[in-house]
Amino acid sequence: MIRSLLAIVVATASMSGVLSAQEPATPTEADYYAITRFEVPEGVVLEPGAFQLLPDGKLAVSSRRGEIWMVSDPFAEQVKADQFTRYAHGLHEVLGLAEKDGWLYATQRCELTRMKDQNRDGRADVFETVNDDWGISGDYHEYAFGSKFDADGNIWITLCLTGSFGSNVDYRGWCVRITPEGDLVPTCSGIRSPGGMATDSQGNMFYTDNQGPWNGTCSLKHLIPGKFMGHPGGNKWYELAENAMGAAPQEPESGSRFMTEAGKIPEYEPPVILFPYKKMGQSASGITCDTTDGRFGPFAGQLFVADQTLSTVMRCYLEEVDGHLQGACFNFRSGFGSGNVPIEMMPNGSMMVGGTNRGWGSRGTAPFAVERLDWTGKVPFEILEMKATPTGFELVFTEPVDTKTAADPSSYEMITYTYIYQASYGSPEVDHTKPVIESADVSEDGRRVTLKVDGLQKGHVHELLLPGLRSAKDLPLLHQEAYYTLNRIPSVE
Repeated sequence: MIRSLLAIVVATASMSGVLSAQEPATPTEADYYAITRFEVPEGVVLEPGAFQLLPDGKLAVSSRRGEIWMVSDPFAEQVKADQFTRYAHGLHEVLGLAEKDGWLYATQRCELTRMKDQNRDGRADVFETVNDDWGISGDYHEYAFGSKFDADGNIWITLCLTGSFGSNVDYRGWCVRITPEGDLVPTCSGIRSPGGMATDSQGNMFYTDNQGPWNGTCSLKHLIPGKFMGHPGGNKWYELAENAMGAAPQEPESGSRFMTEAGKIPEYEPPVILFPYKKMGQSASGITCDTTDGRFGPFAGQLFVADQTLSTVMRCYLEEVDGHLQGACFNFRSGFGSGNVPIEMMPNGSMMVGGTNRGWGSRGTAPFAVERLDWTGKVPFEILEMKATPTGFELVFTEPVDTKTAADPSSYEMITYTYIYQASYGSPEVDHTKPVIESADVSEDGRRVTLKVDGLQKGHVHELLLPGLRSAKDLPLLHQEAYYTLNRIPSVE
């Protein structure tokens, strides 16, 4: 009797369409990018600050608690605790690693150090100070983030303000370069609270800065020697940097707007991308660039940025307009175990992701995590590129679009807003507008859509939603939002 009733229920459900083996499930991020959590040795608190792959295939992982661990076979299907060996300890919050000529370089809070394992027992036994010409006061917030080597052999270091508000000691609130000879070169002023550093595929250096005074929201900024990044708190150190930097820039006007002040202050380089607060994270951190020629999927040459609070990795597309970089950001991958800080692309196409909640809290509930992100080989339906035009935007997709929905202007929604450039902490979204999307022109191959937009706003984030768009395979976009920071509108050629 029970079997008969079950058969009737199943048959009825099938006829009504409740059960349909043919109906595809909506794709998720995990279908395209898989997370592998490393098993850290018991009793070890490994809150990652940086990664560096070494010539022997081991992965160096630094800890904010002053340790460096080596991981053997980091690309194994599973990474177990016995693959970890402690290489160094007693350091001070290592937030940068680089390798050159058999030396491992570590950016500590107090200095740039290099070390090596001379007797080959798996542990560093030679330590040398490369440079320690910047100041520390003992404030817990005086982070120092270090880059990899640039094309000239320099390591760039961004120095957080004292307490992230003031500059109590030399060069706090600055970016400096350490030359191959070990000299410090003042490079950029105006830093507030950095979260990570990296270059793009062209060698341009970037860092993330976090919401606070003179930073309405978190952002990605382009470090150009001689430029001012926006926070005047460290400008007192121009007296030390006069030979390299010249005189201090004009003080910005509190309560103004980013691009308004950029028109007044020649040295000021406004953010390349603004990350809308909460929509795209709350604590922007590590940066990495996909230079793997397709081994990480369809996003070759693009930047990825981590967020500590939301435990995510975002994606950034950049373009040059009137000699300056600007672009769009997109959600990419969520679900990491802790609050993401360093991320690092590996030559084989894996991305290493390190997390800590450090007492700040994070969406990922673990106190720390060492993880790896790998492409599954499937191509997600995403906006690959968002480019500004004199009359709107050109969208490039990873897969052909459904022409009917893509050509319908009602498939798209857009609002714009910006942030107050002010000395007080952060800013709400302000100066909202609602442009009109007049037309959507689809290319013959279905990979490009040109939007004609009435009401572009210079200096605003253009938030684009695409709820009605489908692919030619009838799939929705994996991520239906894009945020373009339109600092400059391209001129008509």
